[in-house]
Amino acid sequence: EVQLVQSGGGLVQAGGSLRLSCATSGFAFDDFAIGWFRQAPGKEREGVSCVNNAGYTTYYTDSVKGRFTISRDNAKKTVWLQLNSLKPEDTAVYHCAAAEACLVGYDYWGQGTQVTVSS
Repeated sequence: EVQLVQSGGGLVQAGGSLRLSCATSGFAFDDFAIGWFRQAPGKEREGVSCVNNAGYTTYYTDSVKGRFTISRDNAKKTVWLQLNSLKPEDTAVYHCAAAEACLVGYDYWGQGTQVTVSS
């Protein structure tokens, strides 16, 4: 059974930090890119970041560059998204997802975790 189990969301004040985790099982993690997406109420889902299968290539949407950092440990089959200098506009439900490559369709999805940033 494929699982992407997320943890690490919560409520934080503007300027604070959170670390999201995405622990996976049930598929060939080493062969998959992992992306993070977010969806705020009333807004479309947005791609936030992605790391390729080997961890050497990363992508970030412009609004989070310099503030968020994606990383992965293939031995642990886990990906993290470090969120620093958080802003109220970062408030959303964050999902991790697995795909054969960062810029193609995603096959497997995590359950989502709420990030709320207060001003």
